[in-house]
Amino acid sequence: MKSNVLTGASVENQDISEYVAHLQLHMTLQARNLLPALKQIQEDSRHQLLHQTQANFEKLASRQGL
Repeated sequence: MKSNVLTGASVENQDISEYVAHLQLHMTLQARNLLPALKQIQEDSRHQLLHQTQANFEKLASRQGL
């Protein structure tokens, strides 16, 4: 009986983790839409770093199967 309780909790935690990961991805993509396009801004190192970080996050998220 303990194994069923632990398994249920594990499934619930996994569902919550997947939901949080999906929500984080959605929020990141929405935040990206608030930024001007890279072509519209001066391409200094800070902007390049920001866009590279976003691209890396999206690659990581897509590899997680979200």
